Amino acid sequence: MTSFTPDNVKWTNRLKEAFGETVELEDEQGVSSIYRIAAEFEVEGQGYVVLQGEGKDEEPDVLKFSLSPGGIPELETIDDDDEWEEVSELYDELTFPEEEDGI
Repeated sequence: MTSFTPDNVKWTNRLKEAFGETVELEDEQGVSSIYRIAAEFEVEGQGYVVLQGEGKDEEPDVLKFSLSPGGIPELETIDDDDEWEEVSELYDELTFPEEEDGI
C-alpha cells in the first residue's frame, strides 16, 4: 500500500503547464464546468490533482492524473474509497497542518 504521508509528497505543476490555471470538465449529462487547479502532487509516482469548483462553498474534488502515451495529462476519478480517503486526508494535512502542542 502506498504511504500517504507529507514526507512522500512531490509537488508538481504538469496540469497547469498543459492547461493553465483552470480546466473545463464535462459531467455525465454533458454539462461543462470550470475548475481551478488548487494543487497537484505525486505520491510514489501516482499523480493527484485537487480541483476547486466555481462556488465558494463547494468541496474540492480530488482526482488521479496520469500522462497518456502521447504525454498529455489525463484525469480520472479515484474509484477506491480507501485511496480517495487517504489522499483527501493527506491534502487536508498539507493544507491545514495541525498546530503542535503548546503553540
